[in-house]
Amino acid sequence: MTGGNDQPNEPMDSADWSPIHSREWYAAREAVAALRDVLIAARLDTEFPYLRADLNAFGMGLIELGRVSPETAERLAELLRLALTCEREHQGASEAGGPTEHGS
Repeated sequence: MTGGNDQPNEPMDSADWSPIHSREWYAAREAVAALRDVLIAARLDTEFPYLRADLNAFGMGLIELGRVSPETAERLAELLRLALTCEREHQGASEAGGPTEHGS
């Protein structure tokens, strides 16, 4: 008896299960890629050296941000504040009949 799955129609057992073939893994990987792209645009990519997608023991997708300097945390907080302000202003303009995101 071998440890692998020798029969093509035989279902995989727990010894053959791979987390990188799960929906949760792909979701975590896509989320970390999106965050990576934004961090690059904000020139914060080198400040998050531990950024990675992962799964816990229960197969739940997780994003690890790792440790950052206080300066990086302050910059990230300021970027989030600016984003929230822009979102509120955009919602206010839309409710007042102003331009929408499509410029109409």
